[in-house]
Amino acid sequence: MKILPVILSGGSGSRLWPLSREQYPKQLIAFNGKGSLLQETVLRLDGLSADLAAPMLVCNENHRFLVAEQLLEIDHEASAILLEPVGRNTAPALTIAAMHRLQGDGDAILLVMPADHVVRLNGPFHAAINEAISLAESGALVTFGIVPTHGETGYGYIRKGQSLDKHGNTAEIAEFVEKPDKPTAEGYVASGDFLWNSGMFVMKASVWLKQIGIFQPAMADACRKALQAKVQDLDFCRLDHAAFEACPSESIDYAVMEKLGANGGEAQGIVVSLDAGWTDLGAWPAIWEVCERDECGNMTKGDVLTHDTRNTLIHAEHRLVASVGLDDLLVVETADAVLVASKSHAQDVKKIVEQLKLDGRSESLVHRQVYRPWGSYEGVDVGERFQVKRIAVKPGAALSLQMHHHRAEHWIVVKGTARVTCGDKTFLLTENQSTYIPIGEKHRLENPGTVLLELIEVQSGSYLGEDDIVRFEDQYGRSE
Repeated sequence: MKILPVILSGGSGSRLWPLSREQYPKQLIAFNGKGSLLQETVLRLDGLSADLAAPMLVCNENHRFLVAEQLLEIDHEASAILLEPVGRNTAPALTIAAMHRLQGDGDAILLVMPADHVVRLNGPFHAAINEAISLAESGALVTFGIVPTHGETGYGYIRKGQSLDKHGNTAEIAEFVEKPDKPTAEGYVASGDFLWNSGMFVMKASVWLKQIGIFQPAMADACRKALQAKVQDLDFCRLDHAAFEACPSESIDYAVMEKLGANGGEAQGIVVSLDAGWTDLGAWPAIWEVCERDECGNMTKGDVLTHDTRNTLIHAEHRLVASVGLDDLLVVETADAVLVASKSHAQDVKKIVEQLKLDGRSESLVHRQVYRPWGSYEGVDVGERFQVKRIAVKPGAALSLQMHHHRAEHWIVVKGTARVTCGDKTFLLTENQSTYIPIGEKHRLENPGTVLLELIEVQSGSYLGEDDIVRFEDQYGRSE
């Protein structure tokens, strides 16, 4: 039977603000200077099994082009990319994936992995997966329990039940336990009966759907309707918004795993112990743990100077950050925001994000540099009735044929060659040349060359919001 990796990439990563933003979340970021968390999740499956299918990804529809491009960068394809119009937690995401698989290539063993984990040791990881696959083939729903190294309060726990092998590596699931306080967590670790809850699972698609039908019939119905009314958008499967929005929001644990063996559930819940250098990058202290640190315990990235500083994370993106006399702190600098926090309060970073949203501020949503399927743009300056942006267009890419009701634009080419459509004229611009786009004029910007096109755009007008775009043609399916 085929093994189908299902990679859940729908989170927003608010506790890793300001580096992680709603429109560019943590799973798309490379924290260790190599691939992004999503790319590393895909790559660690290489060599697992000859029966391994191309992964299926479930992600937010706003991230679709970023996800597809990151797969292209590592020369991997997806069997499908399912787009969630709204977030509904992990159980609906897995249910949609299982239904999609059964509608297409038939039953498969689903290997369910969030896209924001770090696993340092591929050998033990693959061995645990193979053990879980053999159990799932007999109809079990399997999760991985991480062998704890300390009394962590940021993770949930799984209490092991009856052992199923002589080494104690597999066991029945006795219960799931919420995130404990410090003394309770230390007691769990000392007992040897508890494992960290990894949030990774292995089961047959058909078995999962049967359990969802028993325990969560409303969820099953909403997912079925959302998939039946799907729209194929280029390489993406766009779920029906209204049907999926009506779906109950629940995690895999709460929806099914905690209920196995009760209320008519026939499947067996099993936990496989995993000791492979696993970390869930849920908050900044986890980044400090997994990255290389100096002799004073500091993890630094970017242009950083330290004096009398210990056990501190300092991440600098755009300017020099200097620290004096710090201990056990988090300092994260980006182009438009700086975070300074105690490590002990790292979980509360999401409270800042909540406040930003309440205040209607863009820093919760996007960075100053905003990615688009054709490239990116970055805000340089803004004032009353004007805005300046730096625009980068990838070779062969093109913006939509569009117009604006409230702004005019001046374009100055800095690097590369631009093909410009303005009204009924199409012409080329090279470095140091410029053009003017009047208010209300249809226009398009293209890069016909083989190098990145870079230009400066000066907007002027009564309203400069991104929603003042009327699209007529778009090669990325965004036409109105």
